Amino acid sequence: MSPRKIIIDTDPGIDDAMAIFYALESPELDVVGLTTVFGNHHVEVCTENALNLLDIAGRSDIPVAQGSGRPLAQTYPGPAGHVHGDDGAGNLFLAPSEHRPLATSAAQFIVDTVMAAPGEITLVPIGPLTNIALALLLEPRLAANLAGIVLMGGNAFCPGNMTPAAEANIANDPEAADIVFGADCPVVMAGLDVTEATIMSDDVLASMATIDNPRAQHLAKIVPFYQAFHRLVDREGGIFIHDSTTITYLIAPQLFTTIDCPVRVDCSQGLGRGKTYPAVRRSDRESAWSGRRPVTILTHVDAAAAVELELSRLRSV
Repeated sequence: MSPRKIIIDTDPGIDDAMAIFYALESPELDVVGLTTVFGNHHVEVCTENALNLLDIAGRSDIPVAQGSGRPLAQTYPGPAGHVHGDDGAGNLFLAPSEHRPLATSAAQFIVDTVMAAPGEITLVPIGPLTNIALALLLEPRLAANLAGIVLMGGNAFCPGNMTPAAEANIANDPEAADIVFGADCPVVMAGLDVTEATIMSDDVLASMATIDNPRAQHLAKIVPFYQAFHRLVDREGGIFIHDSTTITYLIAPQLFTTIDCPVRVDCSQGLGRGKTYPAVRRSDRESAWSGRRPVTILTHVDAAAAVELELSRLRSV
């Protein structure tokens, strides 16, 4: 079977770096492009980080298209330096890449790539969903020509992590997220329900430094910053595996339990802004959820197997 073609929409970000390396070392996947978006840092910084990650992985042949620097309808709250470092990469402050992004915008790149290969491309957004929403608005036929969307974001049956109501990627652009969850194509939501159940321990993280390849060595340098943040706010040790969960689902969907139901995003200005609401009961689907295609929500995960699968790919020479 041919590898599944994917575009990763990303805001690198330490956990984005983990997901990108994971995808690049998974023979089941063919990464045909990276598109960048604001989120963990300003979009220009995220773009530079994406270029550097491809350089480290020896895959500078993969095109990078810079996308939106702000949400559709709210102010960008600014970089998450306390989570990912002032450079979005654990405060390594790498020299700029010799490679540059395409002149084409992320939304246009997505449209052009998908429409040139109808039914073949899966979008894998692991940041705010602004670029995906813009692409759907730019080309009304886009959804019908996608193989699907597998996104990291949201919280169906658990609290948020940016606010008590909302997960960070969705909270950064609720209006865009509501457009994407309403797309008429297969959409898979890898949210906090499973990502916060998938924990990479301190011992596992320490083992990265013993893996002799550039990807693992880079992660060994940047992950401690992310690890320190988790220790401060979430738990005594280890990290949650957020963005990489999309890659695990793409190559090993059998590790997850799912439920299918329509999803709406709270776009109000109240306390619930950014919350992802699944219509679990059939009667709910006759209201604001009416006419929406069901989203496949990941609800449970074999966490140990997911962590080991990601590590096995990181060990690849």
